[in-house]
Amino acid sequence: MAQTLYVNPSTGSDSNAGTESAPFKTIAHALGQAQSDPDTEIRLSVGNYNADSGESFPLEVPSGVKIIGNEGNKGSGIVIEGSGQYTSPTQSRQSVALRLDSDTELRGVSLTNGERRGTAVWIESANPTVINCTFTKSNREGIFAAGSSKPKILNNQFIENNGQGISITRNSAGEIRGNTCKQGGAGIVIDGEAIPQVIGNECSENRYGMQISQDAKPVLRKNRIENNSEEGISLTGKAFPDFGSSDDPGENIFSNNAKLDIGNYTKNKLLSVGNSLNASKVKGEIEIKGGSAPTPTPTPNPTPTPTPTPTPTPTPTPTPTPEPPTPAPTPTLSDIQGHWAEKFIQGLIDKGMISGFPDGTFKPEDKMTRAQYAALLVKAFNPQAKRNAPQFTDVASDFWAKQVIEKAYRGQFLSGYPGNIFKPNDNVQRVQVTVSLVNGLGLSATDANALGLYDDRNAIPNYAKEAVVTATKKQMIVNYPNLRQLRPTNDATRAEVAAMVYQALADSGTVNTINSNYIVIA
Repeated sequence: MAQTLYVNPSTGSDSNAGTESAPFKTIAHALGQAQSDPDTEIRLSVGNYNADSGESFPLEVPSGVKIIGNEGNKGSGIVIEGSGQYTSPTQSRQSVALRLDSDTELRGVSLTNGERRGTAVWIESANPTVINCTFTKSNREGIFAAGSSKPKILNNQFIENNGQGISITRNSAGEIRGNTCKQGGAGIVIDGEAIPQVIGNECSENRYGMQISQDAKPVLRKNRIENNSEEGISLTGKAFPDFGSSDDPGENIFSNNAKLDIGNYTKNKLLSVGNSLNASKVKGEIEIKGGSAPTPTPTPNPTPTPTPTPTPTPTPTPTPTPEPPTPAPTPTLSDIQGHWAEKFIQGLIDKGMISGFPDGTFKPEDKMTRAQYAALLVKAFNPQAKRNAPQFTDVASDFWAKQVIEKAYRGQFLSGYPGNIFKPNDNVQRVQVTVSLVNGLGLSATDANALGLYDDRNAIPNYAKEAVVTATKKQMIVNYPNLRQLRPTNDATRAEVAAMVYQALADSGTVNTINSNYIVIA
């Protein structure tokens, strides 16, 4: 039997009957009552729904339940804000405000998750509907759809989310229509093998309008992608979006994107039919049919976020040489398939931060030099200057890595040795990678028991102990094959460096999390 429950965080009480005149106080209590009747509608009054008002996060919305606020103003004044731990079967542990099961509806509310790597709404292999909501100021994204989800995400606002407005991954499909995604790292991120219909959205004033990677094949129609400070759409990995056909033109509009309208860094030759874009702002293999460049309008100046630039730049060759190598991006590398670090390596490749060699290998067990590591740091994090760089006496003016070494130093990711030397061709140690990531990203965390996770903790240099604690708490330490062996002073392999850099990016919400048995969890 259908029931309607009412919630008011200011005047309600969870001992009430949940009627309009005697509402509950918390959404959590209303959801508990809805467990016995899946055909339940929960009506929210204006107010703040958070831990202070008694909410317990994450809020789990069971199948068939509807949560309704005010669709007319897209949830203005009806604010759900909070975070709790949810363990995703496909994406590991997550910080989530609200999780939607199949056949649920979320209408007319505002949501925020300010926790580090916080996601407002999580969808896991489900088909909910989200309409006329506002997602703002979450530390990672507004909505994350994983597994084999098929959501309908319609007519929502995604404003000032640090990572992206919407992220859809794995084998998800569904419909993303009529949304506004502004002032984030990216408007919409699509990866895995996702095949959503992306129609009539506005992606503007982000760093990237959309980022599409891995094997994703979304259908893009009637979207407006403009005024983004880097690129309108960035394509990496083996992404193959549908930009329109002669029978079904794309009708996407690209305007005033600072660097490119479309950056195709894949090996796929794509077809654009009936889209409005500037051919001089298209990079890569794209055949353009129909459409014309839009009339320029003034470009705003949004604040960039720490999403790394995805333009592919290969890592340097693993042996010292005065000239940087130029290996081509390799979609499939012969020596990482089945490797313990395959997902981490492939994740960085798909983001254009690292690449293989011309022979189709990655050489995961080769060591990485300090110069090569500097190049990866600059590509992954684009460090901003915090101090001046010295003139290192052992880094020649024509040395291939001089600029990246100086940039990594200025960003406090790397330091030199006494006497203004850098030792660019020395191998980087595992503990040095840990310290550099923690220092460069300005991270901190405490846990008196963290070092006890490592049997060889006495081998950790004193200068590195605080950084190891921080990195452990933030799940940046990846130990293969033994979780309890940190091996701090061992030279780091290319695979180990890739894994730790990926985990640092995951901590900031720049990339999706990876489920691995070798990530140390405190």
